[in-house]
Amino acid sequence: MAFTNDEVLEGLTELIIDETGIDGSEVALEKSFTDDLDIDSISMMTIVVNAEEKFGVKIPDDEVKNLKTVADAVNYIASNQE
Repeated sequence: MAFTNDEVLEGLTELIIDETGIDGSEVALEKSFTDDLDIDSISMMTIVVNAEEKFGVKIPDDEVKNLKTVADAVNYIASNQE
């Protein structure tokens, strides 16, 4: 079953909260993982692994560096579902 962009955003927000403890209201499409949400590379990799499991997608390591904003991640996951 394919997830909608809204469902991906909601699920990704849950993963970010679980990993970082930040307030879910902080997570928005335009937010940068590093600049706005202060997510370091180790936390980002954990979020990526958990997102792969949750959404059934593969996010190659060389693709992770292109996921700068929440919108980048949502769009990538939504576009690459099996």
